[in-house]
Amino acid sequence: MYQRSSVDELVTSLRKELDRYSPGEKLPPSRELVGRYRVSPVTVSRALAVLAAEGLVVTRPGAGAFRARPRAVSPRSGDTSWQEIALSAEASPDQVPRGADASGVLATLTVPPPGVIELSGGYLPASLRPERALAAALARAGRRPGAWDRPPLEGVDALRAWFARQIGGPDGAVTAAEVLITAGGQSALTTALRALAPPGAPVLVESPTYPGILAAARASGLRPVPVPVDGEGVRPHLLAEAFRASGARAFVCQPLFQNPTGTVLSADRRRETVRVARAAGAFVVEDDFARHLAHEDAGPLPPTLRADDPDGTVVHVCSLTKIASPNLRVGALAARGPVLERLRAIQVVDSFFVPRPLQEAALELVGTPAWDRHLRTVAGELRRRRETMLAALARELPALAPPRAPRGGYHLWLRLPDGTDETALASAALRAGVSVASGRPYFAAESAAPHLRLSFAPAAGEAEIDEGVRRLRAACEEVLR
Repeated sequence: MYQRSSVDELVTSLRKELDRYSPGEKLPPSRELVGRYRVSPVTVSRALAVLAAEGLVVTRPGAGAFRARPRAVSPRSGDTSWQEIALSAEASPDQVPRGADASGVLATLTVPPPGVIELSGGYLPASLRPERALAAALARAGRRPGAWDRPPLEGVDALRAWFARQIGGPDGAVTAAEVLITAGGQSALTTALRALAPPGAPVLVESPTYPGILAAARASGLRPVPVPVDGEGVRPHLLAEAFRASGARAFVCQPLFQNPTGTVLSADRRRETVRVARAAGAFVVEDDFARHLAHEDAGPLPPTLRADDPDGTVVHVCSLTKIASPNLRVGALAARGPVLERLRAIQVVDSFFVPRPLQEAALELVGTPAWDRHLRTVAGELRRRRETMLAALARELPALAPPRAPRGGYHLWLRLPDGTDETALASAALRAGVSVASGRPYFAAESAAPHLRLSFAPAAGEAEIDEGVRRLRAACEEVLR
């Protein structure tokens, strides 16, 4: 039994037993609980800590655990209606109202109910995460000299150097001095948007695009302006037209295995995208979220846009979170020129710094042979999962099978029949026991057609992907009939 499951089960059992004890009465000693429930002393200790955090027990070192005395709770019912004005009033009618619509992000972050197969998330399942290597790295990191001291505000030097090599390639196109360590990719995107555009300004985004980009832009008071993508990525002539029409000074894109389409920006368009932005006096924010998620049949990957940009047009964002663990929130921003100091200042004001033990753990992880083995394992597994989902779609829902499959990332982008109610279909799928992501949150403006995004990463295995698509067929039969 997994340690986490043992702790949860013991907590549930002890909660039920607490009614047998009077407030202040001592619970059985840990040794007795170990024997009664056949668990380890560590499991007992963790379960009691959970109950203590819930206010149900009190632990006293050397004395044991006691049932907590009930606390008198008298919630005050205040008047919060004033907040409607405070959150909505704008100093200028020209400003874009700030708001945080996290619905599109929550659809991929929320853990589905028990029994529901997850084809909506954006993280690897526990079976594909390097959890043993992470645990060992964290333990070693905590023993490093100075591990609990304040880190440099820009990040630990060795970790900045590692990211610089990843971003710039073997030619050293990026130096450690041009890298800032961030608390994951989403934090880096938010920092970049705030640095490059003032409140009320337009910012160009791919259409469709990752909902987290749209949410971060709108929460910063920015106005996302969509630029359509096709099978080769963003269309440069439309990008140039959008810069002229909007006056925007930033374009956010995902050139490699774009979310949600899986598109890779073609070689000609890579050069043209940076050239168009440079001519407009604008920045390109390169969200390189999927470089470590290439499948084993992906072939050689193109370098980052930042590696081919000596003029500082590209601000690069990347992270270890997707490939390692949702909890390893360590990423990087890479930029050149005066913008780097602005990025640094905003990050310092927002979060001071990324905790040093987490940075040291990331260094320990990527510096071991287990890291390369993990990358190879994930590359092979993602390919198998992709092929499993494609075969299941061809068998169960052939009309929805995508015309091409990305060789990186963790999702498929499905075009639905015209007039399909995406929300109704996603709800029907949940009732059928599978979670999927509707396409609407991926568009900054009106979408040309309804879509679904299916993720093959979070499922427990290939059998679960097969069953998830079968359940989706049942939902489609209900909604599309």
